[in-house]
Amino acid sequence: MQEKPPEALVRVACLQFEPKIGQKEANIARSVARIEAAAAGGARLIVLPELCNSGYVFNERAEAHDLAEELPAGPSCAAWIEVAHRLGLHIVAGIAERDGAALYNSAAVIGPEGFLGTYRKNHLWGEENLFFEPGDLGIPVWRTPLGRIAVAICYDGWFPETYRLAALQGAEILCVPTNWVPMPEQPVNLPVMANILAMSGAHSNGMFVAAADRVGNERGQPFLGCSLIVDSTGWPLAGPASATEEQVLMVDLNLADARRKRALNTFNHPLRDRRTDMYGEMLGSDARRSWY
Repeated sequence: MQEKPPEALVRVACLQFEPKIGQKEANIARSVARIEAAAAGGARLIVLPELCNSGYVFNERAEAHDLAEELPAGPSCAAWIEVAHRLGLHIVAGIAERDGAALYNSAAVIGPEGFLGTYRKNHLWGEENLFFEPGDLGIPVWRTPLGRIAVAICYDGWFPETYRLAALQGAEILCVPTNWVPMPEQPVNLPVMANILAMSGAHSNGMFVAAADRVGNERGQPFLGCSLIVDSTGWPLAGPASATEEQVLMVDLNLADARRKRALNTFNHPLRDRRTDMYGEMLGSDARRSWY
């Protein structure tokens, strides 16, 4: 008997590298070169780190403003749109966004046919609060030929609501551009907290997670690396990547498993079993449920 092929097979790549603060043109060029290399290896959904076009540790608002760009009109999106169209890719890339006088820590979502939309980081970390506005676009889900894609950025992953609202809207994979930093009192013999949270979010919601971190030390701030791609059951499929070196994680996923394997056993399904008599089904948001 011939084995049934995967229904929604996609090769996903997380590109872990070190953007240089203020060197936007060089960062864009390096990101495109890495995208091209991942595409040559068969990747069709590619995730880049948070603020990968600008760097992360801004000295002042004027610096953040000058490095940010409108979406999708700026040079970073133009470069990513071109390579996505040329190679038939979907790309999720962290970017400093300027919208009028407001700045956002954002992600551009791009497909082969062009710009699909923007995700704006909802939960700001540390000194990001000096430069950026909290996200105001909720947690959108993009329906693509590959599957249903949602996005979170770094500290968003510390909030179970992020994963839950994405899953309730039918997301099969959560793409996470991130700049993880060390957490206090991290035991050396355990996975980093960011990896644990990605695994628990995937497990509790039956959803793949692809997190692309950066490495290096920027203006005294170290970053963790440890990029990770997690199965919809919560177990790592690729990574954690190196804590210090640039690296590409690449793995084939059957995104249909995010629907098939959501049930934990004959009796239990983490979305169906929720006590919506005790709390609002959509957690007070105006998002529309679309999982099944």
